[in-house]
Amino acid sequence: MDVRDVLIDGVEQLNDWVHGGIESLSPDQVNWLPEGKSVSIGFNAWHILRTEDNITNFVLQKRMPVWVDQGYFERFGLPKVDQGTGMGLEDARAIRIDDVALLCEYGEKVGAQAIDYLKNVPLDELLEVQMVRPLGEMARWKVIRQVMMTHGFMHLGEINALKGQLGLQFNL
Repeated sequence: MDVRDVLIDGVEQLNDWVHGGIESLSPDQVNWLPEGKSVSIGFNAWHILRTEDNITNFVLQKRMPVWVDQGYFERFGLPKVDQGTGMGLEDARAIRIDDVALLCEYGEKVGAQAIDYLKNVPLDELLEVQMVRPLGEMARWKVIRQVMMTHGFMHLGEINALKGQLGLQFNL
């Protein structure tokens, strides 16, 4: 076993849990906003997947994210470049996901590309240092573990908390 196996396991689990957490929800449930400074389930899921897409494709492989390459930003009517990081609360709360099945489809494509990358990337490439804004430089394996996985699981916790507020069972 090497670090790629652990990263693959974590990324697969994150993608499975995000998909399972949103697939049966209605647009009203996905876009529900509680009082206060929270964002919706849809924003959280979109942000997790957009981050994974950008890290896997744009940052680590210097290629267009699925979001742009396959026109998902147009299909959703959402920003072409933004992924939620650094977005103001008002703008984040304005993000709407009206087609949950399309978000799941996008997530499946992003997840498949992330796993394919991890299965095929040479181990020495994962040790290379990579600049990730706004966090700074870190080894590529750590970018995946910290930015995609740890950060993603934190947002998955928000999804589950919001589902609980809606009286829904969270998914794990």
